[in-house]
Amino acid sequence: MKIILIGYMGSGKSTIGKNVSKMLNFDFIDLDDYIQEKEQLTIPQIFDRKGEIYFRKKEHVYLKEVLERTDVVVSLGGGTPCYGSNMAAVLSAKDAHSVYLKSSIPNLVQRLLPERLGRPLIAHITTEEDLTEFVGKHLFERSYYYSQCTKTLVTDGKTVSELTEEIVRLF
Repeated sequence: MKIILIGYMGSGKSTIGKNVSKMLNFDFIDLDDYIQEKEQLTIPQIFDRKGEIYFRKKEHVYLKEVLERTDVVVSLGGGTPCYGSNMAAVLSAKDAHSVYLKSSIPNLVQRLLPERLGRPLIAHITTEEDLTEFVGKHLFERSYYYSQCTKTLVTDGKTVSELTEEIVRLF
């Protein structure tokens, strides 16, 4: 079985994914970390040196690699489901269950503002107002893809352990 965690950056995919994998005794793969390991560059370095198109092509290749595994929890990058045929690959993967971790715009902004410099897509944003506008626009654009997940969990007002237990109970 594979559990694929999907959601906007800052929704808790990696943190929750690590906990779910421990509870189920599955491997955990953060796709961004996997890409960085394979490319021997950080995500910001890949964007700066090779561009977003290169990154998205490699992201698809590595996504297909991790979807071949079994007994794994995979955390996707926030944009991963929205490019190429990535969402179709997730939905058609054997024994895969996709979970959308749905967070409100205010919660995402609160989490992302202090860590924005490490995130290439929002590193240039300096104010809470601008980040709120950016996140809202992106969520609107990405909701079509996120809503295709087999399950949706609202994260607002829940602890990491509560969300972890919810996911484990689903499967």
